[in-house]
Amino acid sequence: MKQVSLNRLAAPLLERLCERHAELGLSVTRSADGVRVVDAGIAARGGIEAGRLIAEICLGGLGQVTLTHGGVAPRWPLTLHVHTADPVLACLASQYAGWSLSHGDGKKAFHALGSGPARALALREPLFRELGYEDDADSAVLVLEVDQPPPPPLLCKIADRCNVARDRLSVILTPTSSLAGSMQVVARVLEVGLHKVHELGFNLDEVVDGAGSAPLAPPAADFVRAMGRTNDAILFAGRIHLFVRGGEDEARQLAEALPSNTSPDYGRPFAEIFSACGHDFFKIDPMLFSPAQVAVTHLPSGRTFHAGAIALDLLDQSFG
Repeated sequence: MKQVSLNRLAAPLLERLCERHAELGLSVTRSADGVRVVDAGIAARGGIEAGRLIAEICLGGLGQVTLTHGGVAPRWPLTLHVHTADPVLACLASQYAGWSLSHGDGKKAFHALGSGPARALALREPLFRELGYEDDADSAVLVLEVDQPPPPPLLCKIADRCNVARDRLSVILTPTSSLAGSMQVVARVLEVGLHKVHELGFNLDEVVDGAGSAPLAPPAADFVRAMGRTNDAILFAGRIHLFVRGGEDEARQLAEALPSNTSPDYGRPFAEIFSACGHDFFKIDPMLFSPAQVAVTHLPSGRTFHAGAIALDLLDQSFG
């Protein structure tokens, strides 16, 4: 895998985000130890454009996120589109929320999943050994989908594990119930597909290019409903198109196995499934997390395989 630096590519995007903090409704502060904290929806108002830019940072500077009016869901016309010419690196080595972080004990403990380029410096996940990738940069940026600021000792631990000075770490906070949070989570439509490609055992080296789209989910004040809506935007109306090499049969089998409707847990809004499982993610079929509709183009043969279906009734039920 080519050794581009995700954190170096994301750095100028981060600086532009911070320079525009006033117009984007962001709060930019420094912790006592010098870590830069960007609030995109906790105390600050944030917004859709802030979420779009944060999504591009999450992709490690290797992807583009755009917003259009119109799409597969007439009642929910705001549709975001994601494209990257390096989907494995952008989605799995950067955007995927795979770094488990915690501080403290008991009910007051802080827990979060980190996404973004900093993961490729910390290398806390076995996934990086499979990808054969590690970053080399003197600055780091991490995105946390949280509704409260992380404790200062945790910020220091993140910087230390990334092997960067504390004033060279930036942490962006995007609550699920905020506009910025909804935007950056739904912008994971392609990443969700790539993660399932990995779980299905398809050779990631054969994934050449990819794009995806999904309707922007309206935020909800309740965390479970907000999280459910962002998931349902992808599960019921997300679409991806992958371009792959390798065997033709493998490409066809990948397309058939990818859509969310192949999971036995499919068929209800995610918030209902989550509540029925006692708010335990591990009781949910991991194969559920995938886009509604997929197209896989097999480049050597020129054939494209289609699978899945858009479920507007379930999307409307979720979005309200």
